[in-house]
Formats: sequence, structure tokens, C-alpha cells
Amino acid sequence: MLKFCDRVLEKFPRVSLAHLPTPLEHLPNLSKLLGGPQIWVKRDDCTGLASGGNKTRKLEFSMAAALAEGADTIVTVGAVQSNHVRQTAAAACKLGLACEVLLERRVREPSEPYANSGNILLDRIFGAHLREYPADTDLVAAMDEVATEIRAAGGRPYLIPVGASNVIGALGYVSCASELLEQAHASGFRIDHLVTATGSAGTQAGLIVGLRALQSATPLLGIGVSSPQLAQEEKVYALAMATAEYIGRPGIVARKDIIANCNYVGSGYGVPTEAMNEAVLLLARSEGLLLDPVYSGKALAGLIDLVRKGEFDHASNIVFLHTGGSAALFAYVDQLRT
Repeated sequence: MLKFCDRVLEKFPRVSLAHLPTPLEHLPNLSKLLGGPQIWVKRDDCTGLASGGNKTRKLEFSMAAALAEGADTIVTVGAVQSNHVRQTAAAACKLGLACEVLLERRVREPSEPYANSGNILLDRIFGAHLREYPADTDLVAAMDEVATEIRAAGGRPYLIPVGASNVIGALGYVSCASELLEQAHASGFRIDHLVTATGSAGTQAGLIVGLRALQSATPLLGIGVSSPQLAQEEKVYALAMATAEYIGRPGIVARKDIIANCNYVGSGYGVPTEAMNEAVLLLARSEGLLLDPVYSGKALAGLIDLVRKGEFDHASNIVFLHTGGSAALFAYVDQLRT
């Protein structure tokens, strides 16, 4: 069954952008400090493209689809410190495509580093054309307007949604589920729980589809970074159902498979929390491993809290999927307490 995903995914265009497989590493010091189950980390911060991150897996399929359609310009969207935008801009460079980026100003009263450092600095280094929009702009409509502008100038745009989180992008994490199960088997342990950040939904949706396609009952928990629980779960479920149908396996994901804990968002997307700050420092100083303040930092903060509360006392091995994004640390230099 582990080769099932490989066979299913062969029919979809794909370009090589990521360093795969990413490592699966034990975190012995963190595990000892927390006194709970053994914690492992799936290092999707090591995908390689533009300092890595989870969006690179998605972009292998999204960019291939763009090339298959003869596109010459990628149009995408994200917050000012978007990890997705940074990786998309780099992928466009690698493949010889122009990149138009719509940046949403989600964080109010941003600091100077937030506005000019971290991911947005890298976007500029990669030569992306950046357009900024106020929070709550209808960015789907705005992307369509930009695409119309490109076509009027003779270009051929391809639109990639926020986080590359559609059925095409989610294929990257259908594939990742197979890769992860193979690695755990080779390391001689069973994954009792898989935990990851969940925002635009593509990573969690792709993982659950891949797990269930492989007949794995491994529980998957998404730690939310933006939306309330019900809204987040419904978003993930809708994308998971669409992705399962897209790969020819409709109905393999049940609503009960989609679980999001959104208690660690704090006051909003991209706004630091004390728990996130503690998680970033704890992992850095116990394992020499960097998180980011928006996604992986809040997700690990949730995992740490749940372990401390005994929520995982039944488990022997937990895998935390690290979605990358440490470049954003530099954008939060004024807010992170060290």
C-alpha cells in the first residue's frame, strides 16, 4: 500500500523543486524536558527551496500545472510575511517565470522589520513584483484583475491560491504521507499521533487524504494559526474531500478525521504569543532547531501545552511536522522575547 500514492500521483504533472525525502528526526532533549511521549520532527523546513518550507511540496505540482498550461507569469497571494510567497517567487525564478504577488496587510501597525525584513526581503531579492492590499480585500477578485491585466499585455498568467491550498497543491502532502509512513517504519516505530500547523488547509487536507488512501488510521491534529475551530475544520474537510475525489478515491476521509485545535492563535494571525515565544526558545535551546513565529511556533506551543496537560499520555511517539518559515523570525525581532 505504501506505493499506492506513488502510482496515483504519477498521472499528475510534477516538477522537482524540493530536497526529498526530508529528514525524520528524534527530539530526545525536548521529549525528556516535557516528560511525555517521544517526540519526532518531520523536517519540512529542509525542503531546500529559498530556505525551505512546506509550500515547496505543493509547488512541485502547482508549478508543473502552470507549465503544462503554457503560463509565463505566476500570480499568487499571501500575507506580507508569507512563507508561501517566498517559495513561489523562488520557484518562478528557477523555472524562468515572472511572478506577480498580492500581499495582504493582515498585521496592524507593523514594525519596520516586519515591513522590510524576513520573507518580504527575500521576495524582493527573487525579483517578484509586489502589490500590497489592505486587510479583508477580496483577493480572489484582485487576482482575477491582475490576471486580466497580464493577458491584456500579451502574457499568460497562472493563478495559485493562498498557500497553494487547492487540490493540485494538496497532492504534495498526499505524497508526504507515504514518505513519512515509510520513514517511521524504517525507524522501527509507529506514529501514534501526527501534529502540524493548519492555516490555508492544504497541508492538513493532503496529509489526511494520503494517510487514509494508505489505509493508515494515524490520527492527525492541526493546530490552527488563524481561524476559529469550526471554520478551520470545515475548510480542511472540504479540501480533503475534493482532493480525495481528484485522485480517484472519493469518500475515504470522514468528517471525524478532521480535527483542529485553534486555542493557540492568540489575538490574531501573525501576532506573537507568549506560548509561541516559549516554544521557539525551548526548541532552539534544547535541540538547536528553529521554528517560525506565525505557523510552526504556535503549532509547537499547542503541542507542548497538550503534552503538559496529559492529552497525549496514551501515545508513545508523536511526529510534529515542521512547516518551515524561520526567515520570518527576522521580521519579528522587535517582538520576540529572548
